[in-house]
Amino acid sequence: MKNGFFTVAAAVPAVRVADCEYNLHQIENLIAQAEGKGVEVVVFPELSLTGYTCQDLFGQYHLLDQAEMSVVMLLDFTRKLDIICIVGAPVMAGNLLLNCAIVIQQGNILGVVPKTYLPNYNEFYEKRWFASSQDLHPTEVRFAGQRMVVTPAPQIFRTVEDVRFGIEICEDVWAPTPPSNHLALAGADVIFNLSASDELIGKHDYLKSLVAQQSARTITGYVYSGCGFGESTQDVVYGGNAMIYENGKLLEEGERFSFQPQLVVSQIDIEMLRSERRANTTFINAQRPMSDERRAGEELFVDCLMPVVRGPETNGIQPLPYRTVNPHPFIPNDDEMEKNCEDIFNIQVAGLAKRLVHIHSQKVVVGISGGLDSTLALLVCVKTFDKLGYSRKGIIGVTMPGFGTSGRTYRNALSLMESLGITMMEISIAKAVKQHFEDIGQDPDNHDVTYENSQARERTQILMDLSNRLGGLVVGTGDLSELALGWATYNGDHMSMYGVNASVPKTLVSYLVRYVALSGLDEKSKNTLLDIVDTPISPELVPTDSRGNIQQKTEDLVGPYELHDFYLYYFLRFGFRPRKLFMLAQRAFDGSNPEAGSYDDETLKKWLTTFIRRFFNQQFKRSCLPDGPKVGSVSLSPRGDWRMASDASSATWLAECESL
Repeated sequence: MKNGFFTVAAAVPAVRVADCEYNLHQIENLIAQAEGKGVEVVVFPELSLTGYTCQDLFGQYHLLDQAEMSVVMLLDFTRKLDIICIVGAPVMAGNLLLNCAIVIQQGNILGVVPKTYLPNYNEFYEKRWFASSQDLHPTEVRFAGQRMVVTPAPQIFRTVEDVRFGIEICEDVWAPTPPSNHLALAGADVIFNLSASDELIGKHDYLKSLVAQQSARTITGYVYSGCGFGESTQDVVYGGNAMIYENGKLLEEGERFSFQPQLVVSQIDIEMLRSERRANTTFINAQRPMSDERRAGEELFVDCLMPVVRGPETNGIQPLPYRTVNPHPFIPNDDEMEKNCEDIFNIQVAGLAKRLVHIHSQKVVVGISGGLDSTLALLVCVKTFDKLGYSRKGIIGVTMPGFGTSGRTYRNALSLMESLGITMMEISIAKAVKQHFEDIGQDPDNHDVTYENSQARERTQILMDLSNRLGGLVVGTGDLSELALGWATYNGDHMSMYGVNASVPKTLVSYLVRYVALSGLDEKSKNTLLDIVDTPISPELVPTDSRGNIQQKTEDLVGPYELHDFYLYYFLRFGFRPRKLFMLAQRAFDGSNPEAGSYDDETLKKWLTTFIRRFFNQQFKRSCLPDGPKVGSVSLSPRGDWRMASDASSATWLAECESL
C-alpha cells in the first residue's frame, strides 16, 4: 500500500468442471498477470479449483484429493511471490466437508475461511454436499502439507502495512446479517467475496445494488469475483461477474458473459475509508457489544507475511495506474446533473425562504456585479420569491460600478436584472471611495490591498445601509472556494445577513448558472447567463486596460479554481496530506480527461502550496461567517463542519509541499 491506496483484483478464470489441473493452470496465469500489475490481493471465484458445478462429485475422494494436490502446487507456484491469493476449494475438517476460501502468500496458507450461509432453495442444493461454518467446532486439520486449525470464528487478515481484510462467500452477502457486517465492525477495511451466482432476468441489477449497499453500509472496499465461462450450463448459466466497490461506489467491473479469462484491477483508498468511519458516529456506535452473540474480541486476526513489491515511483509519488480520479469531485455526473442541480437550488431556496419568513420580510438586497457568484445568488432569490408568492420587485439588485468595472460585466448585470423583472438600482462607489482615500491618506494611483479592500467595504456598507432603510435582508454572494482561499475582503464582501452560496464551490457555481440558462428561460436571460459563464473571473478592483478589458483575473493570481476545488474536496472531506493530494492531482489532471485541464508537476505543486498557505492563513475570516445553507458533503461553517484555530500553523503541511 502506498499513500493509502491498496491495489486489488477480481479474477475470473476459464474453468472445466472437475478438472483441477486445468483450473490450476488458469489460476496461475492470472496470478502471474496480477503480480506483474502490482496487485496486492487477488480473489478468485467460489470453488475455483474444482469448479462450482461439480454437484455429487464433491462426495468423491478423488476430486477432493485432486483439489488438495492443486493447492499444494499453487503453494509451490507462489513461493517466491508476495501477492496474496484467495482461491476457492473444498476442505475436509473432521466429519465435515466445507466450501472454503483459502488465503495463500509466499507458499504458505495464511488461513481457511469456510462459507457460513449455504443456499438450499430453488436451483441451489449446497447443503447436500457441504456443512456450514455454524456446524463447525475449531478443528485441527492437515491440508496441502500444512497443519492448521479450521475455525468458525470470523477471521481478519492483516497485511504488513496494516490493511485489514475479511472474506465472505457468495450467499453470505445475501443473508440478513452478512459476515461482512461483523468483519467491518471488527476493523476489516476490505471484503473479498468468492461467488458463484447464476444469471436470471433482473438478478444482475439486484446483485450490483446489494454489493454497493453492503460496501456503503459497512464503509468498506468490496471485491467480488463470480464464476464464469466453463461452469456447467446443465440448468443455469454463470455470467462471470467481477466488481470492485469503494464505499458504495463502483470503481471497476468486468465484462459479463465473456468467454475469455478476466483480471479486473483497481485501487481502494484505505485512508479515505478510515476517514469516513472516524467521522460516522453511527458506525462507531455500532461497534459496541450489543449482546452475548456479538462479543468484542471474538474474531481471529491473521498476519500476512510480507508487503507486496510495488512498481517504481515517479518523483517520489506512487502512480495510480488502475484508478480513475475525478478532476471535478463537486460536479455531478451527466446522469445526475439535472436532479442534483435541482436539489441544490431547492436547498438554497428553502434556507433563504425560512429566513425571510422568520424576519417577516419580503425584501432582499443583492449586489449584482455581472459575475458568477452574484448571478447565482440572484437566481436563488428569484426562485425563492416565486415559491413564496412574493413580488420580484422586492428583490433590490444593486450594481455598484467602481474603478475596475468592465463594460461587459456592467451590461450583463443590468441586462439580467431587467429580464428577471426585479428592482434595479445603480450606485457608483467612485466618489465615496475617493473621499475615503483622501480621509486616510491613500494614494489613488497605488493599487495595493488598501485600494482594493476600500472598494469592497464601500459596497458592503451600501448594501447593509440600504437593507436597513428598506427593511430587507442582505443576501451574500461569496462561494465556498473563496472562503477556502480567503479570497474575500474581511468585513467587506465576506459579510452578509445570509450567504446562500456559502457551501457551493466555484466550479459548481458555473454549472448551476449554465443549468438555469438552459432550463427554459427567456432568450435574453439565457444569452446573458451564458455570457456570464464565459466571462473571466475577476473581483474587478483595479482599472481595466485601454480597451476596457478585465486586467485582474482571479485565476492568474490564486490559481485555477478547478485545482483549488480539487484540493479543497480531498483536504476537507478525507483529511488527505499534501503528498496524497499531489498524487491524486497528477492522475486527475494528466490530460486524459477532455473536460479538465492538464497541468505539469511544477504547476500542481505551486498551486497546492498556495492552497495550503492561504487555507491556514485565512481561517480568521471563516471563524465569523454569516449563516448559510449546507448543500453538499463539504462545508466551512464554523458552526457545523469546520472548526479550526485561526492561528494554527501550516508549517508541517508546507514542508511536505516543499518536499514534493
